[in-house]
Amino acid sequence: MENSLRSNPFQSFWWAGFECTDQLNCFGNRVDLLTVTGHFQEIEADYQRLSPFNIRTVREGIRWSQVEKRAYQYNWRPVEEMLAAGHRLEIQQVWDLCHFGFPDDLTPLHPMFARRFAALCRSFVQYYRDRYPDEALIVTPINEVSFISWLGGDVRGTAPYCTRQGWEVKLGLMRAYIEGVAAMREIDPTVRILTTEPLVQIVPPLGATPEQIIDAAVTDENQFQAVDMLAGYIAPELGGSPDYLDILGYNYYYNNQWVLDYNSFLPWGDPIPDPRWLPLRKLLMKAYRRYKKPIALTETSHSGEHRPQWISMIAQECAAVIQAEVPLWGVCLYPIIDRPDWDHLDHWHHSGLWDTDSAAQPFSRVLHQPYADALLEAQWKYTMPLQSVD
Repeated sequence: MENSLRSNPFQSFWWAGFECTDQLNCFGNRVDLLTVTGHFQEIEADYQRLSPFNIRTVREGIRWSQVEKRAYQYNWRPVEEMLAAGHRLEIQQVWDLCHFGFPDDLTPLHPMFARRFAALCRSFVQYYRDRYPDEALIVTPINEVSFISWLGGDVRGTAPYCTRQGWEVKLGLMRAYIEGVAAMREIDPTVRILTTEPLVQIVPPLGATPEQIIDAAVTDENQFQAVDMLAGYIAPELGGSPDYLDILGYNYYYNNQWVLDYNSFLPWGDPIPDPRWLPLRKLLMKAYRRYKKPIALTETSHSGEHRPQWISMIAQECAAVIQAEVPLWGVCLYPIIDRPDWDHLDHWHHSGLWDTDSAAQPFSRVLHQPYADALLEAQWKYTMPLQSVD
């Protein structure tokens, strides 16, 4: 346990995640939440707000669709502005290279998708190392492959707007992911790879038939397909390898446990929980036992009035995982600044530590005080004592 804590590359246990998707939404419109939320414009002020909450590590995104407007021609100027802000304020930035968005001329089914993505990865690492040759670089190549392959491949929620093509989209994304990791490691073998996949539990309905029980188990198992591809355990023709498993991140929200076929979600806060509902600690330990690699909770939040209760629960569960001597290296509050819905930009989720006043210019930040109080209490009560091991 002590060795695991000492080798943790993150500057703080608690992280902040800034919504950075640049995807095409269900209407075919490009969204750029880095600017819609005002974070790109207010990055230094946003970083300064993190100090009282012991947050020195953040998740950011380069916005592939903005960096590569023409094939193999990269505009890193906006990324340089963000890098400079992070270094001025001594904030560690973990970088998503593809957070749901692709250039206009690409989808995961395009024959040049993997080659283009690998070239982007190579260019990013070279650009970063030319400026910061000695710093730790932690990269998420593609965020939530499991989710985006379903959204774009099965329910037409984003490019390539398909149905019944989720497996093919997943293969395309993971081919690019794997080639991207190989390209980055050619430039710099020390680059750390952080996966960020949904952590879910899918259960059969009450009174289920034997077929439903089997279907639920198979569907639940499929949540690990993307990481299994990265490791080369399945679809080995993509070139995956166990060497590519580094830090395994899991994203967990209030609706990540549901009944087969999305019939209903298992509520997390009931006084008498559904017997099929599992505490987060069990899900994280299950994931850790599968791969035996350090883990992180790379996204978590709750919308509305239950934000304080949610963060208290998250802290308790993470403390239990650490006490079980599992190397849990961080928890990311995502989004740290409120975000709108991708498809309906006039609807804000109220899920951040700060709410956003979208009518104000520049965007105002309204601290959700009950959430803030609960976070500080949870940090010191549950996780801070456990992080002091040396």
